[in-house]
Amino acid sequence: MRLTPASLFFVIPLLPAFVFAQTSLPPAVEAAFNKANVPVQALSAIVIPATGGAAILTQAADRPMNPASAMKLVTTLIGLEELGPNFRWKTQILADKAAKKINDSLTGTLYLRGGGEPNLTIEKLGSMLRNLRNQGLRRLRGDIILDRSYFQPERPDIGAPQFDEYPDAYYNVIPDALLVNSNLSSISLESTGDKIEARLNTPLDKVKITNHLHFNELPCSAWETEWLPPVIENTRNVADDPEISNPNTPSSKRSERQTTRGGLEITLNGGFPKRCKITNNINILDRNQYLAHLIRALWQEMGGTWQGEVRDGKTPASATVLTERVSEPLADILRPINKQSDNVMARMLYLTLGTESTNKQGMSNLQVAEARIRQWMFRQGINDAGLVLENGSGLSRMERISPLQMAGLLQAGARSNWYAEFASSLPVAAMDGTMRRRLKGGPAELRARIKTGTLKDAVAIAGYVRDINEQQWVVVAMINHEEAVKAKAALDELINWVAAGKP
Repeated sequence: MRLTPASLFFVIPLLPAFVFAQTSLPPAVEAAFNKANVPVQALSAIVIPATGGAAILTQAADRPMNPASAMKLVTTLIGLEELGPNFRWKTQILADKAAKKINDSLTGTLYLRGGGEPNLTIEKLGSMLRNLRNQGLRRLRGDIILDRSYFQPERPDIGAPQFDEYPDAYYNVIPDALLVNSNLSSISLESTGDKIEARLNTPLDKVKITNHLHFNELPCSAWETEWLPPVIENTRNVADDPEISNPNTPSSKRSERQTTRGGLEITLNGGFPKRCKITNNINILDRNQYLAHLIRALWQEMGGTWQGEVRDGKTPASATVLTERVSEPLADILRPINKQSDNVMARMLYLTLGTESTNKQGMSNLQVAEARIRQWMFRQGINDAGLVLENGSGLSRMERISPLQMAGLLQAGARSNWYAEFASSLPVAAMDGTMRRRLKGGPAELRARIKTGTLKDAVAIAGYVRDINEQQWVVVAMINHEEAVKAKAALDELINWVAAGKP
């Protein structure tokens, strides 16, 4: 769903700013480009008052650019505007209508229904299971159906192409509506003396670590250099399960039972430095497999027993809610998204924009979210020509937005009823988030709230800068070039120039 072609020629209020804007860059910014040996022409930028008025600096500001993680500003501000700061996600455990409770036993099917919560931790799932124990339940006899139908499609991770060479890294996790702990397994490694110790920190029943790591001579900071992807193998003896060993059982059923009921062995290979201690959080297990072993471990820790497996499915309308988990409000969720540049959480918020729309018209959540963002921009008088959206996180090779469009969005944010909530989610220069180590000791220290973005061929900054005269500015700058990262210092120089009151 897109706006009418006529809307593409809608003249936004920022355009007259070009008439008087400075097009030459501050000397310190140009010097940083020269030092990095990156052409100034790779930069698109704009500096404009946050409350409106003429821009004081522009360079190719209407050129669509890859903003990297600065794209999260689009998702978070429009999510805040459209859903409201008190919006919350719900996760539920329900029982089938036919389930029977006798003393401390529940016989029948349970449903774990995901509501798209971006921050559904192991502790939160554990508290839901604890609520079941507090209701007098100890023995569960029946399968647990995993309901991910809040998002459509339900499993976008299946068959998705790799973004880069690190598919098991946290930043590459593709969301679904029932994503617990981002499907991460936490493995601690420590080399002391003549051995390398490996420990699984995530509570996963019948999952063991086999350590085949060997020492190398690299520094601890380079521990990933010889790290190899772990090998995952099922260890359950098929003779232990009649349905698996029975040749008359459908192959899909045998595979499902083997995946979710058997034991697992995670084998570590590669080199690891001497005198090194790290914790690696990686996405390596099948999602149903992960939840099956996690639920079983948590339930057993509470003194419970469970005879059953996990399966995919949908919750029937007749099911009864046993316990419900309500997330933190959206205003709180924004902080890790922007301050820590959390891709997974940003993508889940983007999908929620689609799910919570009343005008789906048979489109996927991604398509509806895009339409909703474009409609919001139209209402703000921002031309969406050249805007390209994929997942709303900036972890994309194809997403594009111009500095002019981003500046219009940030000006709208400054006018928003929820400006305080939005601004408080942005990293503060020299203090926290992705800006904690940048701009220390300069005029922008503690005066800039900036969302950063970094990919191998794109760096960006976008946000608000309060100068020494107490005037608030919107600053947006993006560099797209194969050596863009080398010119990151130029973006800091631009922020300092604004903070020093040079405009």
